[in-house]
Amino acid sequence: MTDTSPTDRIAVPWHLWVVGFVSLLWNGMGVADYTLTQIRFDPYLASFTEDQLAFFYGFPGWIVANWAVGVWSALAGSVLLLLRSKWTVWLWALSLAALLIGSVYWYGFTNAYEVTGPWAAIFNGVLVIVAALLFFYAQGLAKKGVLR
Repeated sequence: MTDTSPTDRIAVPWHLWVVGFVSLLWNGMGVADYTLTQIRFDPYLASFTEDQLAFFYGFPGWIVANWAVGVWSALAGSVLLLLRSKWTVWLWALSLAALLIGSVYWYGFTNAYEVTGPWAAIFNGVLVIVAALLFFYAQGLAKKGVLR
């Protein structure tokens, strides 16, 4: 018999909803940061120095595209986590890869540290840690059968 009974269903852990909603807010902030920077929204960028603005506006097209892939795949992963989709794992893997590529570019091939300072580098490290934790969290849920 191939039908599953109600007792065969995988229970959705309560923390999926917490992680899903918190990650939705977190990744939504990443999308907002990207979008407001790309449209050059003056009120958002008012606290940046001229050197910082020149740095952000000077990114090559491929790194801007990489940034877009990173933030939008992270947000989509959050939505799909709430929908319990196994595609969350792939989207968060893509987001993490884009973040790592961007970080290597910024801190390995530009003067990002001099322009943005140590707090930006620390925050970038936090971003990498959070992205990795989200990826491994989703991977664990997929292995347990919670994500379909």
